Amino acid sequence: MLTRRTFLSLVAGSIAAPQLSSAQQASRKVALYANVGADLTHYDVDVPGAALIKRGTVTLPAGVQYAWPHASRRYLYVATSSSASGYGKAGTEHHVTAFSVDPASGALTPHGEPIRLPVRPIHMTTDIPAENILVAFNNPSGLRVYRINKDFTPGEEVKQPGTIDAGIFAHQVRVTPDNRQVILVTRGNEGTSSKAEDPGALKVFDYKNGVLTNEVSIAPNGGKEFGPRHLDFHPTRPWMYVSIETQNKMYMYRMDGGKINPEIAFSKETLADPKNIKSRQAASTVHVHPNGRFLYGANRSDDTIEVEGKKVFKGGENNIVVYSINQSSGEPTPIQHIETGAIHPRTFHIDPSGRMLVVQHNLPVNVRDGNTIRSAPAGLSVFRIGDDGKLTFVRKYDIDVGDKTMFWMGMVPL
Repeated sequence: MLTRRTFLSLVAGSIAAPQLSSAQQASRKVALYANVGADLTHYDVDVPGAALIKRGTVTLPAGVQYAWPHASRRYLYVATSSSASGYGKAGTEHHVTAFSVDPASGALTPHGEPIRLPVRPIHMTTDIPAENILVAFNNPSGLRVYRINKDFTPGEEVKQPGTIDAGIFAHQVRVTPDNRQVILVTRGNEGTSSKAEDPGALKVFDYKNGVLTNEVSIAPNGGKEFGPRHLDFHPTRPWMYVSIETQNKMYMYRMDGGKINPEIAFSKETLADPKNIKSRQAASTVHVHPNGRFLYGANRSDDTIEVEGKKVFKGGENNIVVYSINQSSGEPTPIQHIETGAIHPRTFHIDPSGRMLVVQHNLPVNVRDGNTIRSAPAGLSVFRIGDDGKLTFVRKYDIDVGDKTMFWMGMVPL
């Protein structure tokens, strides 16, 4: 079993190996995978040049929702669904598909047959030794565990001994670095003029060999005004960072004796200008830098208004917030907000050497450009990461998604 010190947080579907030196990490080849609908495209990652080189594409049974690699980095598990996102139209095709990853090139080859899932998956992970796949579902909210067979294909569901309270609108599932607990992040739903708020919570389970027990709910104020979306772990300290989507906050929790302390240790703003919100803002993905000194979060806004017969971006923050992490207390302090170059940065990922960050934007949106209106395409924005943790924009790769969506992107070291 991996210890906390030898575990580096699985980031957006990626495993790195902190026992390697910085020079070894920097020299490793890295593959990036990004989807458009059911198509998953492989890119070579040029970390020194902060560039992406497009390679091959594989097609899944339905739209890609999330992916996660095996601990060996030789296999990639991909969750797919024909359902629309959120509470949209429900489809009938929901799967986990395994691919083998070529260790030299990163090319993907189908590995065995997909397994069927009951409804749309929103997130997935493996446990730390990659013996089981854990899948989160948002509508209805749920959590299931599936064995990984000896041939590394996804296998049968693990029968759980009791009923699971999966909260409302699960959005992520993670396994703690010691492999002893599972956290289901349930966002809840914002209230409207006609519907009361649905509370959010962190659903925490004891975990052993695929079995979930002793569930505890962490829900400040009963989950009201608490809409968690994603979390990440510090690579060497017992600290956990949670993005609070609907309140645009970043919370830090401590883990004591293998358990999560329910008290919020620190609460920080994610927005650059939280007192001047122009339209709905939603905090998104959160990742800790591989060196544990910096924390990154995404801010999203994509509301539109009618201009000259077109739907045009209303205004708001689409940026990455960078925090420095106090190495004694774990407190994050914002040191930078940098625009991502397009609308709605749904997810982002840091390469294992910690020198490059890539942001994914899922849809094209019309924006004002002086006196004209232009389309800001979907695509991938590339940033360099400085020694001080701050980001410098390098380039954006525009991607024509047609009537589909870029929904997931992640990097895997080979």
